[in-house]
Amino acid sequence: MAGNVSGRAYALTILSPIKDAYTADEIAYADVIRDQLQQWNFEHNSPMAKVPQTYLCRFFVLDDVYTESLPTGGVLDTLTDFLPAVPDSVRRNTLPKEDHLKNRYLVFSCNFHGGENADLDGYLRGMWQAISARIQAIWQYCYGFDSVHDAESFIRYMKKCQLPASLFFNGSNDEPLEEQLKALYLKQEFAKFTIENQGLDAATIKMNLQAFMQRVAPTNLAAPTWSAGKYRL
Repeated sequence: MAGNVSGRAYALTILSPIKDAYTADEIAYADVIRDQLQQWNFEHNSPMAKVPQTYLCRFFVLDDVYTESLPTGGVLDTLTDFLPAVPDSVRRNTLPKEDHLKNRYLVFSCNFHGGENADLDGYLRGMWQAISARIQAIWQYCYGFDSVHDAESFIRYMKKCQLPASLFFNGSNDEPLEEQLKALYLKQEFAKFTIENQGLDAATIKMNLQAFMQRVAPTNLAAPTWSAGKYRL
């Protein structure tokens, strides 16, 4: 778990194998998932905006992976560079073959506030409680998801599909999402305040600042604040 945690932030990476099957209209399950995810772009906000403590996340369909065979850094390949007399066919036989996935995968990657105890179970439970219908609509096309019927079985399923994070960039300040949203709101509102008060005398700026502090309520995390997942002003 240590590689998944940076401070109080948790990096979650899920790869769920997609069934190699087709709908009655002969559309591959992987393409059905991809189309549903693309439709999220036309909604006002992502469904994940409803999931508590989500810093950021990404969904995509992984069709395959590819390994470059030329050039390589293998020992045999390096030796043949110094032995031009070696036939090219022999040289190529020393190169690795391409690796391919046996299945397409639904990839879900996110960073979230896990607290002091890196509470993965709590995050996944909150995800199920917030958007279980959307989860089922996407993951129903994946192997093994037939066993998911509640929050606890969802947690078990996701852990089976989890990969450890090998490179974790924590772009947050580790604070709970509510505090970060409030900070974004205050930053935006204070920028407006400074623009609107350019050139005013000190007495007027002081009076306006007092009104500003009352309006934005810096210590109140509930409201007013920036909405989770909001990307439109």
